[in-house]
Amino acid sequence: MKVILKPAVDETFQPGLDSKPESVTTKPMIRMVLPPLLLGMAAGAQAQSTVIAPGEGFEVERYTVALRPNLATTALSGTETIALRGTSDRVTRLAFTANALRISEATLDAAPVQVSSDKDGIVFALPRALRRGERGTLRFRIDGTPARGVTAVAGGLYTSYFACDWMVCLQDAPGDKAHLLLDLFLPTGVNSVGVGRATAPTAVTGSLVRHRWRSTRPYSPYLYAFAAGPFVRLAVRAAPGELAFFDGSGTDAGLAELFARSPAMATFFASKAGMPLPDRRYSQLLVPGREAQETASFSLIGKAELDLEQDDPSSAWIIAHEMAHQWWGSLVTCATWQDFWLNEGIATFMVAAWKQQEFGEAAYVRELDAARRRVERVRQIGFDKPLAWRGKYPSLGARRAVQYSKGALFLAHLRETIGDTAFWTGLRAFTRKHAGGTVSSADFQSAMQQASGRDLSSVFNEWVYGDQPVSTANGS
Repeated sequence: MKVILKPAVDETFQPGLDSKPESVTTKPMIRMVLPPLLLGMAAGAQAQSTVIAPGEGFEVERYTVALRPNLATTALSGTETIALRGTSDRVTRLAFTANALRISEATLDAAPVQVSSDKDGIVFALPRALRRGERGTLRFRIDGTPARGVTAVAGGLYTSYFACDWMVCLQDAPGDKAHLLLDLFLPTGVNSVGVGRATAPTAVTGSLVRHRWRSTRPYSPYLYAFAAGPFVRLAVRAAPGELAFFDGSGTDAGLAELFARSPAMATFFASKAGMPLPDRRYSQLLVPGREAQETASFSLIGKAELDLEQDDPSSAWIIAHEMAHQWWGSLVTCATWQDFWLNEGIATFMVAAWKQQEFGEAAYVRELDAARRRVERVRQIGFDKPLAWRGKYPSLGARRAVQYSKGALFLAHLRETIGDTAFWTGLRAFTRKHAGGTVSSADFQSAMQQASGRDLSSVFNEWVYGDQPVSTANGS
């Protein structure tokens, strides 16, 4: 899942709006242009003539965020600390993704830092140059109401995808994984869901309670999220780990019935991945509307999406797809959006594979047939690209048809080509080798070639690369 901030004439791609079965209407894409924000700009800090791309010249190792969110208004305030390392010889400015927050009291290793912010990004002008390999600690205060990514629900709120709207980070950098340490200061009686593991809530001043969440491995910032509210919670045990279900829909939904298939799904995906759930736990938060979004440790499931599936017990598409991302997308992540099919194509295929086991061959065939129809529709408008295409997509639907649906069809074809044993052996090896890291298409090809003992260049050239130069394996 990612977004590129561009003028309104360009579409904004939000991967979390996952491709749905044909009976489900695709959500509208989000278009947004952020107005210039002169946030905390010190006197004499003039706009630079050269625009710096967010993330240029450095990499983040850890984000530490302490937030006090207002559950009624979605406004928030708090502090943030970013531990980073220079990757260029002389880094004089640090640029992050633009947002609508006010930033103040910024320092780098205790020295004051000037801050400017506009639609191109948030820029910290350093008091001294950061050398290649040198580490630094950036600290500042944040407050305001995020423009996107924070949604109010009954008595609470949740965040989805646009993490860099409620904190300062690098939204469009899936390959720059970093740890997240998040403290939430919440009213008494509120539950929270976050990234990684939580310690026991601790009472602080007044009626506030600190909820502390710590990632156990680095994740891409687009996967950072949290939720807080008076959510009803139900927990069950499954072989791959604990599953927790939360009701934030305000409907007093029957969690046990709605998520009845989750333990079997988790067991199936874990067996094919060769790994249990990350941290051996996973949460699913039921929310109003048609949300469908994975995060590093939990998923947002729209109640309206589940209502569409009530008449078809063999569906459960949203629950399965978002859960599959715990392995393919969150744990193993595409290094760049060019190889986004490794996130979405695998997750889409795994839904079909789970249905094959749970409901039989006909259910598997129906899923693949639906994918073929989606691909055929874009072919009819003259658009058919390889999975790792580097160009621009004419629409969000075209991107999904290629990276989600064609990606799933390629995996089904590869499975037929090399056989079940080699295919699942290769997928397990790929997942286990790159767990916690980032990957390219070449990494996946290498795993499948090793598992099958075959040179698969021709099939990968046909489906994945086309006439583009083949990138080297990521090796992470």
